[in-house]
Amino acid sequence: MTNKFEIRGMLARLLATEDLVVEHKKVETACFNVHTRCLTLPLWEKASDNIYTMLVLHEISHSLWTPNIDWTKQYNIPSQFVNVVEDARIEKLCKRKYPGSPKSFYAGYKELAEDDFFQIGDDNLETYNLADRANLYFKIGNFTNVPIQRGEEMEIINQIADAETFSDALNAAEVLYKYCKQKPQEEIKINLDSHEIPQSGGGNVSDSDDFENQEQSENDQPETQGSDGSGSEGETQQKQDQTPESQNGQEGGEEADPEVKTMESLEEALKDLASTSGYENVYLEFPQLDLKKVIVPNAEIHGKCGETWGEYLANSGYSSDEIFGPIDKQFNEFKRSAQKEVNYLVKEFECRKAADSYARATTARTGVLDCSKLHTYKFNEDLFKKVTTLADGKNHGLVFVLDWSGSMGNVMLDTIKQLFNLIWFCKKVSIPFEVYSFTTDYPLVNYDENGRANMRELSYQKRDGLIQVGEWFSMMNMLTSKVNGRTLDEQMRNIWRISCSFSSKCYVRYNIPLGMSLSGTPLNESLIALHQILPKFQKENKLQKVQCVVLTDGEACQIKCHREVKRHWEDEPYVGTSHIGPNAFLRDRKTGHTYSLDCAWDEMTDIFLRNLRDKFQDINFIGIRVLESHDAGHFIRRYCGYYGDEYNKVMSVWKKQKAFSLKNTGYHTYFGLSATALAQDTEFDVHECATKAQIKNAFMKSLKSKKMNKKILGEFIELVA
Repeated sequence: MTNKFEIRGMLARLLATEDLVVEHKKVETACFNVHTRCLTLPLWEKASDNIYTMLVLHEISHSLWTPNIDWTKQYNIPSQFVNVVEDARIEKLCKRKYPGSPKSFYAGYKELAEDDFFQIGDDNLETYNLADRANLYFKIGNFTNVPIQRGEEMEIINQIADAETFSDALNAAEVLYKYCKQKPQEEIKINLDSHEIPQSGGGNVSDSDDFENQEQSENDQPETQGSDGSGSEGETQQKQDQTPESQNGQEGGEEADPEVKTMESLEEALKDLASTSGYENVYLEFPQLDLKKVIVPNAEIHGKCGETWGEYLANSGYSSDEIFGPIDKQFNEFKRSAQKEVNYLVKEFECRKAADSYARATTARTGVLDCSKLHTYKFNEDLFKKVTTLADGKNHGLVFVLDWSGSMGNVMLDTIKQLFNLIWFCKKVSIPFEVYSFTTDYPLVNYDENGRANMRELSYQKRDGLIQVGEWFSMMNMLTSKVNGRTLDEQMRNIWRISCSFSSKCYVRYNIPLGMSLSGTPLNESLIALHQILPKFQKENKLQKVQCVVLTDGEACQIKCHREVKRHWEDEPYVGTSHIGPNAFLRDRKTGHTYSLDCAWDEMTDIFLRNLRDKFQDINFIGIRVLESHDAGHFIRRYCGYYGDEYNKVMSVWKKQKAFSLKNTGYHTYFGLSATALAQDTEFDVHECATKAQIKNAFMKSLKSKKMNKKILGEFIELVA
């Protein structure tokens, strides 16, 4: 969708002051459904900015002041007459409410008048019925001399102009309709043919006495005999039969309702501005998920770990130390070595918190004399004590989303190390956190207390226009700050054991709990779930500042949408799934933003992230991408282009530090970390018999790795604090 369409859609929502649904579709005319509150705008690709803005303002005026009532039961008026009066009323109210709108209406109608959208050409407007002239008078009366007769016609025009409520508009439309029905345009034409009336006189043609004299003079004319022997009455009837009204009359000699041809002409002309060729636009929305059916509770996950490994130990005949001893030893060693980085994170966090608090500190006089300054009274006026008030610190919280896909197998353990560093940091500074892993492998079958199998239900109600989140999608709540320190340490040990089973460098003899194996990459589905997870997490912990960290090594799986189709062998429509095409748009009703989905499947994640950022503007979204050396170039080119200055700059940083950060992605900051560098041991450890050269190389290697970690961690803390 072009920026012009998106801007006009946002303008419509702002002016309507409500959560309107704005759709740009390949239709001929704009319309507003007052019941569903849906504004449908054509793709006016040929319309100028002035006309486009004016038409949007007109439709928004309907949404604001046209009520959702059925007036046809009380009033027997053609809808065209009601439209003439209602258009005048709502545009008047719009100009009154928004002082900038008169300029837009003026410029838009000026172009319509110049391009003859009402198709009046060089017609004598005095031959038009009053409804047509009223329509022209209130729309292009500033640019066209519209004749309005003094007396009854001017009273009707004033009644239309004074209409404030919809009831006033209906009453004015009824008066206008009755007048036009009593004064057919043929009668006006006969009167004009009998008496010369200046064409440039506009509405000041004659008063009521002149019309009485005209009618009297016509009655005094001699009767002429028609071919059928009838007098003037037959001749008059013959003339009336030639008028458009009588030609379209009903059977039995009843005269047809007068028409407002200028209204029809404008509608037909506006249709030419709209583009109706090509595929119809499709608007998609995120489903409202039931988190109870999506999130696997923390206790259930670690309960399965204990149950699975307990059965394995009971059946194998080995002790726990024999099976888990070497793996647990690695975990304990890593925990001790990680304390330096954790302490560095804590120090940086506290420094930035203190600096922020100092920057927001205020100093004020207390009104109490400071006795230590009394001796300076001759040259110092400031003799009062001062008090410094520090602003309250912000409550922080972190939500981690961990990629649990098959491609993470070789780097899962290294990614878990980085995650654990951040978890220990959160625990040390008392920051609440939640860790979720997205998967498609968790069992779809649940067993009740009687042992009966129950298939998991879909977490939302399917309907046309929703993006699909399959029942196979789950988010496992791996770790949480809600448990005590000892339980958290046991749970982290369980995750360490599972991660080691994926690594080719580790030899394990135990089974992976059911549902904890690596699977697909439902990253997009997890971003949809964050729309419910983040506000729930923020509300439960009463947080002011929340960070969302996504740890992944690749792109998300392709996602589909629901589509309703009617199959001839079924009575009810069938809601299935379909691929998301280039004519699809993501619509967020809460923010009012629309996002074009005309992109490659792997670029849709950035669109979902932009939507999250627009919706939760007080939350930072941080991406951590674990990269193999051969994947770095491709990943950097995706966001920095091919071999430009920006690409060369990032590649230079990558070659030196094996890490970089990008700011032009869907995340606020997207960190790229080398999987090889993460796997390196940062401890300075050499053999007793090492030479000077070996000691030097080990020392330089340790410093280089620590330098990389501190730079990335420091930038991470800058976002978090």
